[in-house]
Amino acid sequence: MELLTIGAFARAAGLTAKALRLYDEQGLLRPAAVDAVTGYRLYAPDQLDRARLIARLRRVDMPLTRIREVCDLPPDSAASVVATFRAGLEADAAARAREAGLLVDLLRGTPMTKLGLTSAARTAIGLVRETNEDVAYADSTVLAVADGLGGLPNGEEASAAAVAAVRAGASDLGELADQVAAAGRTIKAMDGPGTTLTALIRSADKLLLAHIGDTRAYLLRNGELFRLTQDHSYVQTLVDAGKIGAGEAADHPKRAVLVRALGGGNDEPDLGQRALLAGDRYLLCSDGLWAAVPPAGLAAALPGDDPGAVADRLIELAHTHGAPDNVAVVVADVIALVAD
Repeated sequence: MELLTIGAFARAAGLTAKALRLYDEQGLLRPAAVDAVTGYRLYAPDQLDRARLIARLRRVDMPLTRIREVCDLPPDSAASVVATFRAGLEADAAARAREAGLLVDLLRGTPMTKLGLTSAARTAIGLVRETNEDVAYADSTVLAVADGLGGLPNGEEASAAAVAAVRAGASDLGELADQVAAAGRTIKAMDGPGTTLTALIRSADKLLLAHIGDTRAYLLRNGELFRLTQDHSYVQTLVDAGKIGAGEAADHPKRAVLVRALGGGNDEPDLGQRALLAGDRYLLCSDGLWAAVPPAGLAAALPGDDPGAVADRLIELAHTHGAPDNVAVVVADVIALVAD
């Protein structure tokens, strides 16, 4: 197979030679060979697909570390990462547009628009379980769901402790991380329990996210449903490694096995933040909902009505699908308020 010079490869891939040298140094795109005499980098034609993907991801300002993650994943998992990144871009753009709008209002002397949260929380024992180890909590600042690990002692206490740790709210991600860490220590001191936790905490014009386990957060924006969290489960590691497809994960015998949970050996949460945008609707839920109801069913049930009515509808939907597990649901809307 004839190799391409760095210049010819750069032109074919839509990159610059300088960018290719950087990607080589970062381990993102190594040359197929290096000329022993000249030191020139040489590339194989079959590297063009990866190079072109990198070029397109750079055009949307994806960081190199994130690009490496995308390039190393199977297509379905890579698409999910890019979709999450796209949702972040849309939120950032919307936040900048909102800030510009606030400046226009300020300069014109018109009333400033503020944002608030209206929310509802529901839990149900389901049709099979004898106890309810799920907790859901929602107020104007804090949204949280937790699912105590089934079959372990004190699962209810563990999930309650996780939610209690974040109910005071947090001003930044560092404070939220400290709260989650404190919850982990409390839960480890109990007799063998563990729990998931997914929480969104309002801080000024942002929502701070903490997530561990397989409870989930979703965003409904302009009629499109985005999943914001990644399950910390054994089957998700199989999907990420390309060993099974996303469709096979739902019926896998080890679907409920977690690789990260509060009170477990690995209890480091995923942390992030999102800009508040009027019209957004958030859903936090346990696997009692998302594992029972297909994604299309969630997307169809979320629009319209107030958060309380939607939360009730989702609980009813889980029961319609057999409700084999406890169910926890939080639905929250970002609403525009006119300042006094």
